[in-house]
Amino acid sequence: MAPLTSPIVRRRWGRRPRVVDVPDLLSSRRAAAWSAAAGAVLVVAAMVVPRVLGEDVQVNWPPLHADWDPRLGWLTLPAVLLGAVLVLALPRLLATCSWRAVLALTYGTTWLWTMTVAMTQGRDGLARVFERSGEYVHDAQHVKAVGPMLRTFIEHIPMDSTDNWHTHVAGHPPGALLFFVLLDRLGITDPFTIGVVVVTLGSSAAVAVVLTLKVLATERLARGAALWIVLAPTVVWMGVNGDALFTAVAAWGLCLLAVATRSGGVRTAVTGVGAGLLLGLCVYLSYGLPLLGVLAVTILWVGSSWRPLPWALGGALVVVAAFTVAGFSWWEAYPVLRERYYDGIASERSFAYWVWADVAAWTFTVGLAVWAAFPRALHVARHAPDAAQAVLARLACGGVVTILLATLSGMSKAEVERIWMPFTIWVVALPLLLPERWHRPLLASQVVLALLAQTLLLTRW
Repeated sequence: MAPLTSPIVRRRWGRRPRVVDVPDLLSSRRAAAWSAAAGAVLVVAAMVVPRVLGEDVQVNWPPLHADWDPRLGWLTLPAVLLGAVLVLALPRLLATCSWRAVLALTYGTTWLWTMTVAMTQGRDGLARVFERSGEYVHDAQHVKAVGPMLRTFIEHIPMDSTDNWHTHVAGHPPGALLFFVLLDRLGITDPFTIGVVVVTLGSSAAVAVVLTLKVLATERLARGAALWIVLAPTVVWMGVNGDALFTAVAAWGLCLLAVATRSGGVRTAVTGVGAGLLLGLCVYLSYGLPLLGVLAVTILWVGSSWRPLPWALGGALVVVAAFTVAGFSWWEAYPVLRERYYDGIASERSFAYWVWADVAAWTFTVGLAVWAAFPRALHVARHAPDAAQAVLARLACGGVVTILLATLSGMSKAEVERIWMPFTIWVVALPLLLPERWHRPLLASQVVLALLAQTLLLTRW
């Protein structure tokens, strides 16, 4: 880590003054340990508080939407072995192979790791979620025509409406449903196969983030970050729900926006419009994804260019116009959805608990390794002792701010382990900022956390 020019002098009685650089204080074992301990205390509190108060927080294993269901079978062994191999071998491979090989390796290992973790439960590990009546697949297979569906979509959101949409379709704009309608029209109806498609598309999000870091920072930083993105505990949830798709669309939209900041002329226009189209589509995939605007602004700031902004806004407006002309108005649907949300489970989930317990649930997706990196990240984001590291820290800060806004909104009460994945993927590489000698044990902790969550808990997603 590059040292600052202004040291701090500590005096000890009877000893000569000792000079301690500010970065040493912020990336020291003590600072990291205190920060990680804060994350652990938050998680424990989220588990204990409902029991102590006798409060039903409307999930079976607070703070996760999961059940305690330990399972240990022979299918767990491949995941354990692959996790160990990735921790030991992937750092060297990513550091030494060509850049194209880095991208291929990032995608391939993300896909393989996600599939292997999911398959610890056999085919059900991918298929179980997509078999439920409350999921997109069930409603998608009953859509007869897309046009009438879009024009009457809002009518079927209220719980008391005739033929109301099931939970996930009602809780999202129709863009999410349209994807699964497309799969149905292509003849992809088997839940396990649908899960494979989701993993295949969702895994590309890791590549998009790595490319973004290379564009805005350096190739060296992007290589290092790839490792943490591949092995993040989000793997438990990335392959088994539609939010993995949202994560990929969002990541590629932000990646194009980053490219636009480094381009000129026609290329700025093309990549800016492309970014706007994808980010605009995100707004029609999830009501929570307009918050991606925080990350978009962060990328424009880090990229030191606002030229792509009008092009991106233009691309986003094209998406808005297309859905509106087709008969769906987002601004009319959102109040109806909010009413259904608070008529249902939201009214039974206490804001006073979930406003902080959401962050505890999120901790399972990023690990205490990320908490350990917060002190160093805050310093790097503010003072930029290393320009490349500052890019990573500032993008992660954008992701964290987005997450805090989401939990304060009151529209994210539980289930954030999947809902926040489009924001989380920009935070998980923060441990790269910590001293290199800490990397391997911290990577191992990420893998262990993922395997424990997958093996001991039956997650709802």
